[in-house]
Amino acid sequence: MAILRWDPFRDLSIIQERMNKLFEESIARSRGEEGTSLAAWVPPVDIYETKDAIVVKAELPGIDQKDIEVQVHDNILTIRGERKFESDVKRENFHRIERAYGTFQRSFSIPNIIRQDQVKARFHNGILEITLPKMEEAKPRQIKVDVATS
Repeated sequence: MAILRWDPFRDLSIIQERMNKLFEESIARSRGEEGTSLAAWVPPVDIYETKDAIVVKAELPGIDQKDIEVQVHDNILTIRGERKFESDVKRENFHRIERAYGTFQRSFSIPNIIRQDQVKARFHNGILEITLPKMEEAKPRQIKVDVATS
């Protein structure tokens, strides 16, 4: 059994070789026939809080409103939908397909301070806005502080 001297840079070079291989495969796929494949996708979202609600905004360009489903169950908000491939152009006529198509699903845990029966969803200009109203007791209240005089 031979004794090998430990070289920490050898591990880094192995990682670099693996990363280079991944990038090369990715570039080769984009240049070749696989560059016209339909990719899976996940729409980006913004989530923020106001004093009355939690708001979720999702970018869903090119999706018909009837292809979007919003569900709230057991403190989980789920957004599902599908962006359909343009059927009026034959797939073999494409040179490149960079936009993603197909079904998607996003799920988010929401706090138990949400009035699940009053959730509203609005879709306008490719943006889905979901408003999750807070319960009254969860909203911040201003408390007046009395100054004691002695």
